[in-house]
Amino acid sequence: MTVSTGRPATEPATAPTGADNGDILRRTLRRHAAGVTVITVPGPAGFTATSFTSVSLDPPLVSFYLGAAASTAGAVQRADRFAVHVLGAHNAALAGQFARSGTDRFSGVSWQDAGDGLPVLDGVPAWLAARVTRCEQVGDHLLVIGEVQSGGGPAEGPALVHHDGAFATAVSLTSLTAM
Repeated sequence: MTVSTGRPATEPATAPTGADNGDILRRTLRRHAAGVTVITVPGPAGFTATSFTSVSLDPPLVSFYLGAAASTAGAVQRADRFAVHVLGAHNAALAGQFARSGTDRFSGVSWQDAGDGLPVLDGVPAWLAARVTRCEQVGDHLLVIGEVQSGGGPAEGPALVHHDGAFATAVSLTSLTAM
């Protein structure tokens, strides 16, 4: 059975000559839009991440990855809790600030102590706090899994996403054409 999408057929994409699998992965993931978050741990320490995801509803588990060589890796490995801040389109500057290495990422940022020094950023659409249940190295990254303990925020406005090397915003599609 052939399904017509109304688009011209294309040849399968091929990797540039000499590309290694890491390059192929990077090129492919540039086409994948990902939600932008800021992860914080006591210290305070924090970083911008697009690797945040849900793991389980029962128990409520979430996860993220962080490069094992990242400047915040040590603080993350020592932490017993973390906060995830889901960013909105109005938080692009905040995402950029927490993505820069070698600076005080908290400079000029309004936040509250959620207990035990865990920073919860103000002005984000949604946040949650989790207790670390697992932290292990996977390849060149750390995988961190946590059980959700609390959360909040107004949960309003368009989401901030990262796509093709830049920040963008997600918009709802008002109608879809039938296939």
